[in-house]
Amino acid sequence: MNSMTLPFSMADWLVIAAYLLLLVAGGWIFTPRKTESAHDYFLAGGSVPAWLAAISVLSATQSAATFLGGPDYGYHGDLTYLSGNIGGLIGAIFVAHVMIPRFYAIKATTAYELLTLRFSEKATRWAGGMFLVGRVFAGGARVYLAAIALAMVITGTVEAQGIMIAAAVLIVASVLFTFVGGLKSVLWNDLIQFVVYLGSAIAVLVFLRLSIPASTGEIIQGLAHTPEGVNKLKFFDFSTDLSRPFSMLAIVLGLSLLYIANAGMDQDTTQRLLACKDARTGARGLYLSVFATLPVVGMFIVIGLLLYVFYDRPDLMGGATAAAGNQFGGEKISIFMHYILTQLPGGLRGLVTVGICAAAVATTNSALNAMSSVLVQDFYRPWREKRGTAPEHHFVSAGRVGMGVIGFLMFVMAVVSFFWQRYTDMGLLEFALQVMVFTYAGLLGVYFTALFTKRGTTGSVIASLLIGFVTILLLQPAIAQVIGMPSVLSGLSFPFQLCIGTIVAFVVCAAPAGAISKDAGKLLAPAE
Repeated sequence: MNSMTLPFSMADWLVIAAYLLLLVAGGWIFTPRKTESAHDYFLAGGSVPAWLAAISVLSATQSAATFLGGPDYGYHGDLTYLSGNIGGLIGAIFVAHVMIPRFYAIKATTAYELLTLRFSEKATRWAGGMFLVGRVFAGGARVYLAAIALAMVITGTVEAQGIMIAAAVLIVASVLFTFVGGLKSVLWNDLIQFVVYLGSAIAVLVFLRLSIPASTGEIIQGLAHTPEGVNKLKFFDFSTDLSRPFSMLAIVLGLSLLYIANAGMDQDTTQRLLACKDARTGARGLYLSVFATLPVVGMFIVIGLLLYVFYDRPDLMGGATAAAGNQFGGEKISIFMHYILTQLPGGLRGLVTVGICAAAVATTNSALNAMSSVLVQDFYRPWREKRGTAPEHHFVSAGRVGMGVIGFLMFVMAVVSFFWQRYTDMGLLEFALQVMVFTYAGLLGVYFTALFTKRGTTGSVIASLLIGFVTILLLQPAIAQVIGMPSVLSGLSFPFQLCIGTIVAFVVCAAPAGAISKDAGKLLAPAE
């Protein structure tokens, strides 16, 4: 037990018990009693309103990484992370007007079915497979991150056994909430998780603000003019330094591509937009999620700015500040985690623990349902239907089995993450949390070829997906330096890596001339 940590109190356990009761009640109320078809199971019967789709997208994309990493960014940096939403808006405009109408026109259940029409079933399976590999890796690492936080707060240790038990609990909870009712259960439980997640963050923000004696005006002045001569309220970064991930250049070029891939080519997000009654409602849900991201993520950044005042500015704290730490039992932790462990009172610590759980469960159950839909619709259904017809309910059962298999794989990845982080020098979490960039480069190259050219073949799709992945891998600073890449390429931030990877993948995919069927030709027509 770390001597600095506060013990978990009865109030904390009562808060956790109330959360578990809320989840059980929510699961009971919102789980459909009968789920007849795969369309019902994976797309909630196409009945999702725009506001619920938006909250679910937000809930799926905000993970324990945001909960712990957002305050860390604010503590060490400024507000430039928030300007990344400009890239989000550019990406949303593209997806809403170019991609979503085409998905609805072909009645797609997954984002990858479009490639069957344009290229072949084999192309769809490769794209779906790329998504599955990336999402298992990223999802497992996110579960591990939340499990560290959960184990530290509840048990006061970072031992392997505690972290593995926490990871198993998170995975099992996620599987249970999506197992019976599919996406409909996920969507309504996402709403509960989002309210809990947001509520716990607001409670911490209020408590932290009340513990700072300075006035709001003094805090703003203190953040704008720090002793280090840094303006921590800077919102826009107009630097041309290619190693900065949130410069306006990186946002307009790279982050907009990241958002296009996330909303239009990552089944985890796209699935929610395809579950609405029509393309217009799906597009509205996407726009709402982008606009709602700003205040939600902004709140976590502001917590980080206030933590900077709390720990580093005695002039604003009446002359005395607490000691900031970033180690716990030998485990490197974020400043927010340190604050939770050493400063929060009973009850509020329980609420924050629940908030971290809510973030992890919402991210995980959405990933499970999305991955299961790809596994069943793009892999199992074509294979099964070639061997004779099967009742629609068979594919619902297959979806549930798929969920269990993927849950197990994510748990294995979380365990691998634990040992990998200990026995290698590689920053696993940074790598794993950005791992979708590795799969996005190839997907972007393939989709841009499919939508805007009449070129490409199944073979070039496969080559593009693989070469996109390899390009991003070679651009990782550690690898780029080892293989002797020019300095301009060896220090690129991930948005610029994605730009280069996408261009290379597009060139590879579009290199051969392709044959276009009449149906596939409709995809190239302007979307309505």
